[in-house]
Parts: sequence; C-alpha cells; structure tokens
Amino acid sequence: MNLMIGICSVIAGLVGGIVVYRALQGKREEGAVSKAEKLLQEAADKAEKARKELMAETRDEIHRLRQEVDKETRERKTELQRTERKLEQKEENLDRKLENVAKREEEYKQKLEEVKQKTEALSQREGQLVDRLEEISQMSRDEAKQLLLREVESEANHIIGLRLKEMEERARRDADRKAQEIIAVAVQRCSVDFTSEIAVSVVQIPSDEMKGRIIGREGRNIRTFETLTGVDLIVDDTPEAVTLSCFDPIRREVARLSLERLIQDGRIHPARIEEIIDKARRDVDIQVMESGEEALLETGIKHIHPELAKLIGQLRFRASYGQNALHHSLEVAHLCGLFAAELGLDEGTAKRAGLLHDIGKAVDHQVEGPHAVIGADLAKRYNESAEIINAIASHHEDEEPQSLYALLVAAADAASASRPGARRESLDAYVKRLEKLEEIANSFNGVNKAFAIQAGREVRVAVSPETTDEGEMQKLAYDIARKIESEMKYPGQIKVTLIRETRAIEYAK
Repeated sequence: MNLMIGICSVIAGLVGGIVVYRALQGKREEGAVSKAEKLLQEAADKAEKARKELMAETRDEIHRLRQEVDKETRERKTELQRTERKLEQKEENLDRKLENVAKREEEYKQKLEEVKQKTEALSQREGQLVDRLEEISQMSRDEAKQLLLREVESEANHIIGLRLKEMEERARRDADRKAQEIIAVAVQRCSVDFTSEIAVSVVQIPSDEMKGRIIGREGRNIRTFETLTGVDLIVDDTPEAVTLSCFDPIRREVARLSLERLIQDGRIHPARIEEIIDKARRDVDIQVMESGEEALLETGIKHIHPELAKLIGQLRFRASYGQNALHHSLEVAHLCGLFAAELGLDEGTAKRAGLLHDIGKAVDHQVEGPHAVIGADLAKRYNESAEIINAIASHHEDEEPQSLYALLVAAADAASASRPGARRESLDAYVKRLEKLEEIANSFNGVNKAFAIQAGREVRVAVSPETTDEGEMQKLAYDIARKIESEMKYPGQIKVTLIRETRAIEYAK
C-alpha cells in the first residue's frame, strides 16, 4: 500500500513538474501565473482523487487477503482436528490389540504348561512301550540300534551305488567316446604283421642215432658245444629232438643255428663245432643289426645311437607270454604315431617313444630291476630326450608320467598286449588266474555264483535278489573290480558283470 502511495506521489510530482515547466514556458503569456496555479490545483485534486481511489483498492485487497487467510486457517484447523481423531482411533485400536496380546500370551502359557505335562506323560509312556517292545521282541535297545544301523547302511549303500553309477556315467560320457574313437581308428590303421613267435629251444634231429654223435666220445662234443655257446644242451628220451636251455635269447639263437648247421653238415667234432659257432655268432649279429635297421626304417625314426639300434634288433629274439618283443614294440610305435596324429602331437616323438618303450627287455636278463627302469637308463645313457626317457620309465607306472607322450605309450602298450591272441600263457597259470578271478568275486556277501568267461576277460556274477537291490549292485560291481585290480596281475582289462534275477515257479496239477 505504501508503494502504491509512493507511485501516486511520483506521478503527481511529474505531472506538477510538467505543469510548472509549461507554466514557466508560457510566463510571457498573459495570465500564466494564474493558469499555473489553476493547473496545480487541478493536479493536486487529481492526485488526491487518485490517492483516495488507490486507498480504496488497497483496503479491498487487504480485506480479500484477510478472508483468504481466515479460510486457510479454518481448513488447517479442520485437518488438524481430523488428524487428531485418527490418532485417537489408532490409539484405541492399539490398546485393544495390546489387551488381545496379553490375553493370548496368557493362553499360550497355559497351553505350554499343558504340553509340558503331556510330554512328561508321553516320555513315561514311551519308556513303558520300549520296555514292553524289548520284552516282546527279545531285543535290547542296543541291538535294535544295530539293526537300524544295518538298515541305514544298506540304504546308504543303495544311494552310494546310484551316485557312483551316475558319476561314472558322467565321467565316461565324453572321455570314453573320444578315447574309443582314437583307439579304434589307430588299431584299424595299424598294419604291423603280428605273430606269436618265441625263441626256439627244441631242435629236431633226423634220428636218435644223431644224439650219440652230438654227445661225442666221452661227451667231448657236447662239452665243447656248451662251453663255446654258454647254452645247456639237453639230450633226453624225447624222440628225434634235443633241447637247448639258456636265459640269454641271443646265445640260445646262436646255439640253435649252430646245432642245425652241424646236423646238416654231419661232421661233428670240436674243431668243426668251434668253426660253426663262430660263423653262427657273426650271422646272428648281422640279423640283429638288420632287424634293428628294418624296425627304424619301418617307423621312420632317424638319428638314433647304433647301440640302441642293436638293442632293438635283439628284441627279435625276446618274447613275453609268447608275444614277440620286437613285433610288439613296432605295433606300439605305430599305435603311438596314430594316437599322436589324432591328438595333434608330434608323430615322430610318439613313434620313437613307442619303439623304445621295451628296450630294457633286451638286457633285463643281465641287469637287475624292472625292464622299464632299465630301458630308461639305457635311453638316458645314449642321449635320448627327457620326454622319451620318462615315457619308457612310466609305461608300467614305475615313475609318474610327465607328458602326453608317456600316456600315449602306456595306452598303446596296453592296447597291443591286451587284444585277443596277442599273448599266451601256460595252461596252469591260465587256470589259476581264472580260479583266482572267481574266488575274488565269490568272496563278497550276496554273491551266489561267479563265472570267469571269455578267457578271463570277463567275470559274470550272479547275486541274490533277496539280499541285494539295484542300487547296491553298482557298488558291489565297483568293489569287485577294485579288489581284482589290487590282488591280480593281468594284461588288458577285466569286465565285471552282475546279474540279479528273480524267479517265481508254480506247478499246475
């Protein structure tokens, strides 16, 4: 309002100034002073009138604002009253709820007391029932616990068996498929001519009269022969045959070749014997070197020490379970090369490790220790790489494998030795192995009968359906397989097959 009054005063002053200015400008005219006064009076009147109008408008505005403030005050007061009523209602509701909680708490206390009383009564009743149950079942609490534990153990065995089956299947799903593909491709492509040859120890003679000529006067011929060859020449009652016995396959081969040549020549005396043996020894040395060079040429291996080549040739006269060591080494070399090609490894290194893996068998009759360790020492002596040395030493788990080539050699060696027809063993050892296999399977509870089939490469176990369920069968098969691994030595692998059969028989009359 003061602002409006000030504005009006300024306007009035401006108007008065203008009027004065005009009056001064027209002071030369007549009646300028009177006119100015008149104008000033009019201006003053107008200013007064404007001030009154402005005062009226200001009062109206003040009245309107006061009404709005009163209205807002009434509304806030009403809202406050409404809020107070809500708070009062909430407080009343809260009081009622507190009363209900107190009542329920009291009820719960009473119920808890009743539960305690009933629990005590049930405990007493349980003791009476347990005593009565022990009296009826004639079984103590500890015996009942043992029975329950056996049932729980049986259930746990069932669950463990199922879990073992699931875990084994999951582990084999990808690994077995890939491994089978690689081994199948490698075996199909391997072209080694494999026969079950051994060093001959029996020499056929044209007639039994030749035995006397071989022995010579007072045994001089046979003594000379045994002294020069280092081989025992056994002349017994076997018709038209004599036997050569020696732990060294090279010496035995020299003796065999010499004896055959002496029999063909017919001139058997100490001087001729010495001459024939020297010639046979040179021929065998040539065969050894040629066999080693042929093996290296066949596998494509280069830059190998001559002594190692000679040892490879000596494997031609070495056999294990009727399996020729040189042919076996060639097959392992080819398999290793094919495995390496499938896996993207160096084929030359894999073949070299495979060919040399049994090199220790060439001298294992002269040096103590496993042939794998002997072979690793030989390879180290003749400057083979660390990968080759480790592959040789670890193919029978005498050392830990440190490269993929070592694993390839072990896998190829097992594949070559375990396939049907690769090896043979004596009838007694064969029968004992089958009996031991059936004995291990029959030693487990729940087994009715076990049968070794497929030349001992599979054992089929018939289990009792009353004492063994499907879940326990997997665990039982696992336990039998592990016990066979720990107690038996065998080439390749043995399949354990469990059979559980329930029969119901009735007769129609």
